[in-house]
Amino acid sequence: MSADRSVELPSADEIDLAIEVFRMLADGTRLALLWCLLDTEMSVGQLADAVDRSPTSVSQHLAKLRLARLVQTRRDGNTIFYRLDSDHARQLVLDGVHHAEHQGSGVPAHHRGDAVRRLDASEGGQR
Repeated sequence: MSADRSVELPSADEIDLAIEVFRMLADGTRLALLWCLLDTEMSVGQLADAVDRSPTSVSQHLAKLRLARLVQTRRDGNTIFYRLDSDHARQLVLDGVHHAEHQGSGVPAHHRGDAVRRLDASEGGQR
């Protein structure tokens, strides 16, 4: 390796935020919630049903995801809907799951022609 190549590192604040993002993704429930939000917005009740957790638990996880800037909210009357914060958050979730699929044997789901999201059945076809 050549020692004359300089590398511009992210700022300390950017590294701290990235660490927090990865910390949020390290929880199975939070990753499942983000997966549910890949292509749609959902209420706490819908998300709780999709991941088979209590609405209270889901709300706590969503609050953490919101602080990490992974989800945003929209209020419609008394209902709050959650959605992914950005295409970057969406890509991060997809890349993480796709990378994991490549670690198993066989053809990963996202490479098959029938690569419909596995949660479709439990979401009632909502995306």
